[in-house]
Amino acid sequence: MSNIDKIFVAKLGRAIGLKGSLKIHIDSDFPEQFKPNTTLYTQKNQTLIIESFQQKNSTIKFVDIDTVEDAKKLTNKLLYVSKQTTKENCDLQQNEYFWFDIIECELFENDQLLGKVADIQRLPLADYLTIDTSKELVEQNYPKQFLIPYNDTYILEVNIENKTILGTSCKDILEAS
Repeated sequence: MSNIDKIFVAKLGRAIGLKGSLKIHIDSDFPEQFKPNTTLYTQKNQTLIIESFQQKNSTIKFVDIDTVEDAKKLTNKLLYVSKQTTKENCDLQQNEYFWFDIIECELFENDQLLGKVADIQRLPLADYLTIDTSKELVEQNYPKQFLIPYNDTYILEVNIENKTILGTSCKDILEAS
């Protein structure tokens, strides 16, 4: 599986008990995707299949990892899931989107292209879109990047199919950056 198709979802911690369970540190808004028989991948494409997951105490057990020695070999491994598996296992509410669908969307305001979403940053009070400013605006001496809060004040509409976001007051933020 290529890196483009994978999404980071968790990091494994220390072995727990004697039967191959591990502590898991989830970095996902969707803990429901950690269900039995789900396939996860390590950064070196090792395939792991979930046998059981205990959200309450943040532990996970994988098929064929049955001893503390086997589990210790997985300590500190990063876990990834395919985009397709994520879409199958996670239920989004209306106007909710996966970050990987928002990244690469173009941000428009009043029919003017302001830039393209390069990344999303989770800060304590809100999520922010990191926008790579359009080439035309950079040539007019605007900053190469700026941040837009991802909320209804600035984001009017997201169209994942067309990879576009309509914003308001975003150019004001760009000008003040």
